Amino acid sequence: MMYSACASKVIPGTSHRFFKPSNLKAGIGASSQGIDHEFPIKNIYALASRSSIGKEVSFGDDKVLKVSAVDDFDFKKADIGLFSAGSDIAKKFGPKAGVKGCIVIDNSSCFRMDDKVPLIVPEVNPEAINGYKNKNIIANPNCSTIQLVVALKPIHKKYEISRVIVSTYQAVSGAGKPAMDELFNQTKGVFVHDQAKPEQFTKKIAFNVIPHIDTFMDDGFTKEEWKMRVETKKILDPNINLVAHCVRVPVFIGHSEAVFIECKKNVDENNVRSLLRDARGVTVIDHRADEGYVTPDEVAGEDDVYVSRIRNDPSVKNGIAFWCVGDNLRKGAALNTVQIAELLASKKLKGATL
Repeated sequence: MMYSACASKVIPGTSHRFFKPSNLKAGIGASSQGIDHEFPIKNIYALASRSSIGKEVSFGDDKVLKVSAVDDFDFKKADIGLFSAGSDIAKKFGPKAGVKGCIVIDNSSCFRMDDKVPLIVPEVNPEAINGYKNKNIIANPNCSTIQLVVALKPIHKKYEISRVIVSTYQAVSGAGKPAMDELFNQTKGVFVHDQAKPEQFTKKIAFNVIPHIDTFMDDGFTKEEWKMRVETKKILDPNINLVAHCVRVPVFIGHSEAVFIECKKNVDENNVRSLLRDARGVTVIDHRADEGYVTPDEVAGEDDVYVSRIRNDPSVKNGIAFWCVGDNLRKGAALNTVQIAELLASKKLKGATL
């Protein structure tokens, strides 16, 4: 079966790799493990605000799409809508698309904690996808949550995680292109004695770290830290206790996380290492030697979550510590969205009722 899809928001002048049109199927990238992503697609519509009408967006290797206004689009034309335009747009157009029969996969935080909207990471909770039928909406989790739960799932399945302590070191691309420009300009300014003032961040980001992402809440945590806690509970297990400290670092692409977990069952680092090596969406690079671990610089453009520094935590019973990194723009956003669409398509192709 062929599908029609719409994408909102698109960025004129950029290339969208994941959907590659062909006569029969659209290839959607390829994972670092060489697994092809194939998505049967017939039509795709590029949607944005009226100010972008008529602008061109490259699609796949050789196709160019003309941008149309999302306000005027008839969502009956699309089977699936890929939304990445922020919570305000998602709140306005998501339900409208759903009513028209278009299944929305939204990358904003708008619907994540809605009890009637599934929050999906295909490697972790694919069974939850049937919940889309409530509103024809599926939520894509926060980027830091996605890579964390991909690594936690195989451990939790065997050893029952009770508590997680995580410190994140998040790339500026998580805050958008203007944030990347700010890091570039501030870094350049250091060497030419032209100190650019912070605009996207609360303090200078070049050669610095900022222990603050998103707005502060009444309990002293930031909303980013709250997201990681509540989203992990919704995706993986409501009984897991999690505390996070989220830090913005002067890296362009790639989020890193230092993770400490406590389990209910006896756990050993060697068994955890084996579990993660066999886990879908995880690559283990863990050698106790110089360069025997992965950094964000090395994962840019990769699909998997990379795990290193696996070790027993001697400070608690049944404790494990590890380091994980992932491309926040791919698995942390675009790739996970496409994998959700693939999951929908596979159910349809296998004869399941969407």
